[in-house]
Amino acid sequence: DFRGDTRTSIFDADASIALDGTFIKIVAWYDNEWGYSNKCLEMARVVS
Repeated sequence: DFRGDTRTSIFDADASIALDGTFIKIVAWYDNEWGYSNKCLEMARVVS
């Protein structure tokens, strides 16, 4: 379950695939609202 995770996204190596020698499909999971909120708080701490 990725809901409420503080990281911006979580890379899923098992779901990602190489389509050919120069093109890959990367899968990452995220909870948009929570990750964004955490980054806003992190930035507020940096600038304060």
